[in-house]
Amino acid sequence: MQNYLTNVLDPSTVPQSEALPDKNQVKNSAGGFVFAVDNWTRLNRFLILGSCGGSYYASERDLTKTNVDGLRKALAEDGVRFVNTVVEISHAGRAPKNDPALFALAMAAADKRPDISSYALAKLQDVARIPTHLFAFCEFVQAMRGWGRGLRNGVAAWYTQPADKLAYQLAKYQSRNGWAHRDVLRLAHANPKGPDHKALLHWAVKGWESVGDTPHENPVLAPIWAFERAKSLDVQTGAKEMVRLIADFNLPRECVPTEFLNDITVWDALLQKMPVTAMVRNLGKMTSIGLIAPNSAATKMVGERLADANLLRKARLHPISVLMAQSIYKQGHGMKGSLTWSPVPRVVNGLEKAFYDCFTNAPVTGKRFYLGLDVSGSMASGNVAGTPLTPRNASAALAMVTMRTEQDYYIAGFTNGSGQSQWSSRGYGSGLTQLPLSPSMSLTDAVNTVSDLPFGGTDCALPMLDALAKKMPVDVFVVYTDSETWAGNVHPNIALQNYRNKMGINAKLIVVGLVANEFSIADPTDAGMLDVVGFDAAVPQVMSEFIGVPAPTPELED
Repeated sequence: MQNYLTNVLDPSTVPQSEALPDKNQVKNSAGGFVFAVDNWTRLNRFLILGSCGGSYYASERDLTKTNVDGLRKALAEDGVRFVNTVVEISHAGRAPKNDPALFALAMAAADKRPDISSYALAKLQDVARIPTHLFAFCEFVQAMRGWGRGLRNGVAAWYTQPADKLAYQLAKYQSRNGWAHRDVLRLAHANPKGPDHKALLHWAVKGWESVGDTPHENPVLAPIWAFERAKSLDVQTGAKEMVRLIADFNLPRECVPTEFLNDITVWDALLQKMPVTAMVRNLGKMTSIGLIAPNSAATKMVGERLADANLLRKARLHPISVLMAQSIYKQGHGMKGSLTWSPVPRVVNGLEKAFYDCFTNAPVTGKRFYLGLDVSGSMASGNVAGTPLTPRNASAALAMVTMRTEQDYYIAGFTNGSGQSQWSSRGYGSGLTQLPLSPSMSLTDAVNTVSDLPFGGTDCALPMLDALAKKMPVDVFVVYTDSETWAGNVHPNIALQNYRNKMGINAKLIVVGLVANEFSIADPTDAGMLDVVGFDAAVPQVMSEFIGVPAPTPELED
């Protein structure tokens, strides 16, 4: 009789390959049964992680189709909340790339409900902050709806921003991905607000009739004159004037003719007022021409900017952008092309620190952590937010953020349960290995540490089972995963419940999702379990508030 009760009613006997009784579980792409996240979690995951690169178990096309289905459901459920979520995540700089937000906003702008469509278009400038974003939005929305009056007015309103700001935008971002301002303006039928706007839009569509040697008397149009003047300079004799144009009219790199971009004096002039994001993107080039060199003034300037946490956050510099920049800069050559350089230590170290500073500040919680890194084979496939970074490598980098904040933690990686493993489950070649990570390690060393482990089947219940077997006191389990768990003989949420009951600790579970799928190991009916999105810049704050320690809200530039 006891066997009947155990086999049927005891949830701890249900393997992950079967659904728990009385739980609304779904089968994930690996064949295991997990919980489906709600539409709003799916929306957040998509906005931050996107679907580029797919995952080990799902192609990019299938993952995108699944996400679009989730977006449609969230939009239908509450269109205003949908748009507000898109705006909040985009404007706060919580996502590495803005394309998912632009795609989602285009979906809302194409909604059949006039009030939702109008609301989405009214928020266009909040999400499409630069012309590159505007062009991407137009590409997306054109595939979803026609250019009716509402869309024309919404896009035309983008060009009504202050004339001096518009002039900078028009000059810096003239065209991207097959779109130019003349294309957008002809579709939107934009009407200028006044003479300055009229002159700027005329230039964007038809160009400048003639350029003299004297700057334009109108301060709004003077930068456009400088841009056109730069095009006429001779590379052999015009470097000095090019430097003057940059200094006097704040010309960005995009306004400098290509032939001048090997001149160290030109780059020095550009660096003086260069936005932080552009600076990080051009570190390799500035080093290759000798501007950034050991002990140089330019290196000092770059180092000071990278060390200014407030500047980084106000600029919306995302942690993943810094992580990629640090990885590329440290290797001394780009992902494409033939450009090479000798990395300068101060810049390498500055990027390392900047990675951590780009996350929202979170106070030390003083809690006891168990960090479980899913470094299985599935985590080596796909890309995080459209970058070359795999979910496995991302898990190591994110764990370092917690390790540099907290004092009490244990960290282990999911392995195949043999050889160096310190604890194994009951089969499927699944186990845990304590990882030799420390907060003093470089990001590169941390990533390398998790790259050559013997991988097995993914069992996300292992951290709780391991802690219970060791009688280890844990307040917070953090599992970095794609939630494609399938190999265990007990479900993760049941393992957490058993740990709580037997240890007498009301432990919490935070699941850090690293792929924008619809799955989670966290039981949505358990208030002690939380889903967060990996590489959301607000993750440390969200985690600390869930644990019980509030964090301050950062200040952003408009």
